[in-house]
This record gives sequence, C-alpha cells and structure tokens, in this order.
Amino acid sequence: MDISFGKTELTPELGSKKEWLLTNGLGGFASSTIIGENTRRYHGLLLASLEPPVDRRLLVAKLDEDLYVNKVRYVLGTNQVRDGYPQQGYRYLQHFQRYPFPTYTYQIDGVFLIKRIIMVRGESTTVVHYWIINQHKQDLEMYIFPLVNCRHYHYITQENDWPFHQKQINKRQVEIAPYNNAPLIYMASDRAVYACSPSWYKGMYYSIEDHRGLPCFEDHFMPGHFTLRSQKSEEFSIILSTDEIAGFDYEFVEKKEGDRRNVLLSLAGYSDRFVQKLVLAADDFIVQRASTGKKSIIAGYPWFNDWGRDAMIALPGLTLCTGRFQDAREILATFAEHTKEGLVPNMFTDAGEDPLYNTVDASLWYFYAVQKYLAYTKDYSFIKDHLWATMREIIHYYRMGTRYGIAMDRDGLIIAGTPGLQLTWMDAKVGDWVVTPRQGKPVEINALWYNALMLMSELAGSLDKKEEYSKLAAVVRRNLSLFFWNEEKQCLYDVIDGAEKDGRVRPNQIIAVSLPYSALPQQKALAVVNRVFEELYAVYGLRSLSSVDQQFQGHYGGDQYHRDSAYHQGTAWSWLLGHFVTAYRKVFEYSPESLITARLLLAPMRDHLRDHGIGTISEIFDGKHPFTPRGCFAQAWGVAEVLRSYLEDVEKEKLGES
Repeated sequence: MDISFGKTELTPELGSKKEWLLTNGLGGFASSTIIGENTRRYHGLLLASLEPPVDRRLLVAKLDEDLYVNKVRYVLGTNQVRDGYPQQGYRYLQHFQRYPFPTYTYQIDGVFLIKRIIMVRGESTTVVHYWIINQHKQDLEMYIFPLVNCRHYHYITQENDWPFHQKQINKRQVEIAPYNNAPLIYMASDRAVYACSPSWYKGMYYSIEDHRGLPCFEDHFMPGHFTLRSQKSEEFSIILSTDEIAGFDYEFVEKKEGDRRNVLLSLAGYSDRFVQKLVLAADDFIVQRASTGKKSIIAGYPWFNDWGRDAMIALPGLTLCTGRFQDAREILATFAEHTKEGLVPNMFTDAGEDPLYNTVDASLWYFYAVQKYLAYTKDYSFIKDHLWATMREIIHYYRMGTRYGIAMDRDGLIIAGTPGLQLTWMDAKVGDWVVTPRQGKPVEINALWYNALMLMSELAGSLDKKEEYSKLAAVVRRNLSLFFWNEEKQCLYDVIDGAEKDGRVRPNQIIAVSLPYSALPQQKALAVVNRVFEELYAVYGLRSLSSVDQQFQGHYGGDQYHRDSAYHQGTAWSWLLGHFVTAYRKVFEYSPESLITARLLLAPMRDHLRDHGIGTISEIFDGKHPFTPRGCFAQAWGVAEVLRSYLEDVEKEKLGES
C-alpha cells in the first residue's frame, strides 16, 4: 500500500497543495506538505493537545536541515517568505512516500538522505529519523535547526519577549520553557549533539492562510541546532516531546506503530487497497477525551474539535465498518453522558468549558448511529443498559419542547429555531448574519425524526409504547411526504415554515431517501434522487445549492465573509456523496446497473486520496469545475461516508451479502 510522488510533482506549484497528517489519538497531530513547506498556521511537527482532545498548541513548527558535503553547503529546508523562497530544499527532493510513514528522500552530490516522520500513539511525541547513505565516504556535516513556538494553534506568533529559557539536560537533550506556566518542550537526539544559539526565523509565509483572508506571516524561535559529522553512512533520530526523553530506540518505535496499524487493518479485514487507506485514515479521527475517559471523534483536521453531529454521522464508517465496536460504544456513551434536555452536544469547546448545545440534528443523528451499531453488532443489551434512557429522553423533549425553539408541531413534524440561530448542519454565520437561515421545519430534520420514531417503535419493550411510537411515526410519514413535496420541481422543499416553503434545491432532501427508514414512497424517492443527481452532483460530493440557483456560489475562498457566504451556497460536500450513493442504490432496487453507477460515483475518491490530504478525504470542494478541494484536508464524515457507502453499497455484493 503506497501513495508516492516523484520529482515532477515535488515543486512549490504542485507539492505545496498536497498535505500529510499524523495523529497521536489525543487530538495532537503533525502535518506539512510533501515538499516540507509549511503553508498553514496549522502545519507543524508537534501540535500537542494539553486537554485531550482540545487546547492544542503548536510547539515545534519544523526541523530545517543544512547538509555540508565536502564543505559545500546544501540547504534542505523549504520555506516561503514575502519575497519568495529563501530556502529551496525541494530542488534536492527526489521522492516522497506517504506509507507507512511520511518519508522524504533527498539526493545531494552523490549522497542520499531519507527523512521519516513518526508520531507516537498516546504521547505528545514526534520522531524524525534520518538515514544518510554515504557510499563514497565523503566528508559530511549536518546541522538541524528546530523552529519552535508555543502558541494556540489558531493564532500566529510574531517575534516577542518570550524568554524561551533553555536547560541543557545533557549534550544531546535540551528542555525549553517558552514562558511561565507554558508546556515544556523537550528535544533530544540519539546521535547528534545539541548547541544553544538562539535566534528568530522571521516572516514565514502561509499561502493557504492568505487565500483564507487571514494573517499569513509568522516568526518562529530557533533555540539552537543539532549537529552530526561523519565520513560514512549514518542513522539517527531527533525526538520532540512534551515529556523528558529517557532512552530511545527508533526501531522499537517504528515497529510498535507499524504493528498497531497492522492490527487495525487486520481487525477491519479488507484486502482492497483503497479500503485499507480509508481504514487508516479513519483512525486519525478517533481520539481519547480526557473529560470522560472515553473515545470521541475529531470532526476534521487541522482545526475542528469533536462535534456531536459529525461524530454521529461519521461513527458507522469510522468504527463499525472498521470493526472497532468498543470505540463505537465509548463514543455513544460519551455523548449520552453529556446530553441535556434531549440535546446531544453540538460541540465540545476548545477551552474545556461545558459543551454547546445549539443543534437540532445531532440528537436525531444519534438514533441513526445507534441503529447502525445494532445492525453491525446485534448488541441490544448495551443499548438497553446504557443508551435507552437517553434515547427516550430525546424523544420526550423533542415532543414536549426544549431549547432553541425545538419542538413537535401539531402535525407531528419538528419545528426549530428562532431568528439569528443556525441549528442545522448548514450553520455558517458571519456576525449576526445567518447565511442559510432554515428556521421552521427543515426536511432532513423531519426525515431523521421519522427514522428515530421507527427505531424506537422497533426497540420499545412494551406494546403500548411501541404503538405510541409507531402511530406518531405514521403521522410524520404521511405529513412529511405530503407537505414537503414540491410538485413543480419533483423533489422536496428544503424548509417549510407555515405557508412559506423554500423551493431551493438543496441536498438535505437526499437524507429522506438514504436513511434506513424512509418516509417517501418509491416514486417520490426516485424523483428526489434524479433531481439531486441533475442539479447537485459535483463529482466529489453534492453541492449545497443547485448550480442553476441565482444565489449559487461555485468558488470557496477569500476572507471569512466570502468563505462563509459560499460554505452552504454551492460548495460541494464530500460526506453527502455517501448518502447519495446509498439513496441511489435503494431507489433503483439494487439493480446491476445501479451497482455499476455506484462504483463510478465513488471512483473519483480513489484519485482524490493523492490530491489534497494524502490518503484522506477533504471536507469540501468548489461547486464548479474543476471542483478544487477546500476546507479541512482531512474530514471525519467525508472519510466515514465514502468508506461506509463503498462497503455497504458496492463491496457487499462481492461478499455475498443481501
């Protein structure tokens, strides 16, 4: 299994747009581009989570190397500043390989240098391993310059008065205290010698932040350098950590992490290379939450925390398709423990305060996640003992009414929201401006409500309760199909609010077809799929608004105002592709032709694995040609839904499943 890049792609024009990611299961991560240029403020070798999985800090931005061959200097770092590239190490790059770990191969005057990066699971530790192949016994000197910091990962640092106190523990290890009460940074080597020589690297330019309309120049502190001199081939490592480093065995670290990944692949049990890559990508999002002692799901890298909606949508693909049933149980329990007044948390905050609850759909997606869990495990006892009370509480509050105007109307449908609130997944807001106000009865909310009621009817223990849920579900089924049907466009209205009906063609209606329990009769479901295919399909996902709509915006970029105004007004979303494939297979009754179409719909994602986030799935794409990937380069529900739909709607045919 591999994704690799050769010389012609290792250029600033191409390579600076392709990013790799390593994670440690705590919310911390390492990331950069395939040419070693940091193009985001979120790129770095050690971004540590101080309160897992949140409160993330950039501690070490990168290691830049100078290699002297027979006293001739070669600068291997690649950095851009205001005036261009003062360091152009990409010129010596010969190869980049993503698996098993990000690996750069340089060739300099007959000397090969292989640089491999590993993040240690369960620790805030990154290892950078160097292998110098010096066949001709040339005189070599290698200087490695750490660029350190200690700022929140959303911000940018300028040269300042932080003292960055250094304490040299021995000749190969140093402790750095950036300022009072800051996390300590330890840097060590098993072979190279450290020397203190403080300075600042000024004006590193982040092109992606510039594109996003954000501050894009940063200064990093350079505390000193590691040095190694030799006339033969060498192997050595630099270790970066928040803990003091006592003893180090690179081969052990590499083998342990390699074995862990092999266990994940074995547990999932698929030989398909595409699936195996997605199984490993799925692992990046499953993290430990310190506040509960259980697993949670990071919504996306490099900037999202754990969100309830994203976690519930992503749970089937990330944990069930991969055989990680214990993780699924912990995630479901985590969000159940934090449910209040029938509301599953919208998100856990970065600073560790109480969760936010401003969402109408997270609680309803929770039922979908439980439903999928049961389909894969048949573990009814876990639901009964740990989740059933939460599920009943959610239904109760949605019927009787809860926060944010969420309540069941007299027609059995769920109404939600007040002016100025964004409660659905289309939640972009700039100041007081809600870009896609969906106050009233959103279509996917009521599709999820019907699905939840049907599940409750299926699981209810007493006959009376079962009848109560099923009777209410029948009312919702009738009214959803009746009130939301747009006869003119042969699809579903997006929102109904009293006499007002939003006829804009949006992808939310596909959920009314794709869910296990659909309220739509066959012909209406088929019409919805055809309309969505015609107006919303955008190769890597579904557009958030029809391309023929006057308010359609096909490009996502610029400052926050322009980005958020396009976020749900035409931008294509990868996670919706999975639900579209599922809906497509359903309405065409799993015909041989629909299987071929499903394969063709998912095929572009194979190529996408080398487009943006290497080996993973992007959050969003421009809504018009050439559908450039944007947003988070690694998104949980994007990975999850591509994996789930591929396995459930395409590969199950090979496995002989019905």
